[in-house]
Amino acid sequence: MSEQECTAFKGHDEVQIQLMQEECIVVDNDDKPLRPGSKKECHLMENISKGLLHRAFSIFLFNSENKLLLQQRAMEKITFPGYWTNTVCSHPLWLPNELIEENALGVRVAAQRKLNHELGVAFEEAKVDQFKFMTKIHYLSPSVEDPQWGEHEIDHILIIKTNVNVHAVPNEVMDHKYVSKEELKEMIKQSDENQIKLTPWFKLIALNHLDKWWDNLENLDPLVEPSTIIHRY
Repeated sequence: MSEQECTAFKGHDEVQIQLMQEECIVVDNDDKPLRPGSKKECHLMENISKGLLHRAFSIFLFNSENKLLLQQRAMEKITFPGYWTNTVCSHPLWLPNELIEENALGVRVAAQRKLNHELGVAFEEAKVDQFKFMTKIHYLSPSVEDPQWGEHEIDHILIIKTNVNVHAVPNEVMDHKYVSKEELKEMIKQSDENQIKLTPWFKLIALNHLDKWWDNLENLDPLVEPSTIIHRY
């Protein structure tokens, strides 16, 4: 490991450091895949400041009571440890089955994989075809606790309504809960008062987009914008 890598990873969890070797999908501003890039490369602010951009996804999982599943990121996470966020936020990898563009299939395959990896949700409880791809959001945010790290992503928004059994992986998730729309609004208020922490992408989506999706979970098709990239940074 180079001196730079040792400095960047100083004090961080060994499991999370190993995950930084995964190859994300580096994209241009139109979300066109360019090349693989390690998770480490994609999340260092020195690279982000030069314009490095990668593909991501955010899952919003609702149960039969129309409550949204949230997770609190483990303290072992390198970026935004201890923050509350949407069900799962992660990245498709530079793999043949996660690079499939048609109907956002690659992203949906990755979403199923990470829902299992982080929350222990069985594949049969959240099938690839159940994920509804809504739109893309382009955002940038440094990590407050360790500002050498950050996020600069074109985030593919996925919604799924299903009942699942959660078996959270402690190294990934320290807590989880279902919330109603009113309970989420209270969490946003608490974050404004610095009582709790919400990830910047989750708060951005919750404040600007989530209500219309939440109100139309039984008929999302008219709200789908597959070719749209919403720039919010």
